[in-house]
Amino acid sequence: MAGRTVSSEALYRALKEAVLRMNVELPADVTSAIRSAFERETGRGRTALKYILENIDIASRSRLPLCQDTGMIVAFVEVGRGVSFEGEGLSSTIDRAIADAYREGNFRKSVVADPLNGRANTGMNLPAVVYWDFTESDTLRVSCMAKGFGSENCGKVFMLNPTAGREAVIASIVEAARAAGGNPCPPIVVGVGIGGTMDRAAVLSKRALLRDLDDVNPDPYYAALEADALSALNALGIGAGGLGGEVTCLAVKTAVAGTHLAGLPVAVTINCWADRKCRVEL
Repeated sequence: MAGRTVSSEALYRALKEAVLRMNVELPADVTSAIRSAFERETGRGRTALKYILENIDIASRSRLPLCQDTGMIVAFVEVGRGVSFEGEGLSSTIDRAIADAYREGNFRKSVVADPLNGRANTGMNLPAVVYWDFTESDTLRVSCMAKGFGSENCGKVFMLNPTAGREAVIASIVEAARAAGGNPCPPIVVGVGIGGTMDRAAVLSKRALLRDLDDVNPDPYYAALEADALSALNALGIGAGGLGGEVTCLAVKTAVAGTHLAGLPVAVTINCWADRKCRVEL
């Protein structure tokens, strides 16, 4: 495999701009899904969707944050075997890009250094939550989401009986959304991790949220499961803003991994309508 070199400054500039844009401008797939929800909604949630669309437009034009909670950064870093990195270290470059984006964008810094003892704000929106993968490619890819905690606090992990089956998985997804109600600012986007261990399932559920809302799972089994789970969630009638209606959820995305024969871990991560994500590839 031919090697290639990526400079720390090239990554820094690209990632900083992507994080700045992520907090003020929704991806096209998310905006399109919200617009479609508004067009088909007939319940009281239609009013909330109207204001959400106005919010999206104002944020994009004024370059102000889509939400006051500009989130904690969750990043998936994929480093190709054929990539060498020059300059500052990769981890510190990612940290610098995030910190500078939050400073330059005047975004709220929401990360505390210690979760229990004192809870002092770091003032940089660091540390981020970073997962590392090494691939056989010759590219470096950093995929991020700005994870607000109004929705993050609604996540759940279910350790199901290994024979529980498909319907129990869907029931777990529905249980998480029903318990959340209007708290995560619906319409929501749901990431579901199935398999692995308890912690692996949770990471898978985050990775699933990086998928485009309008994509189709290449595995027909999971494509059907996602569609059925989406229908079940929208049947809850929670609606946009928790006001009631036909659209509670914009999309359900799954990611799976092998697991132990004695278990069936299922993790559900919920995103609010401000489904903020970005990707940099060098």
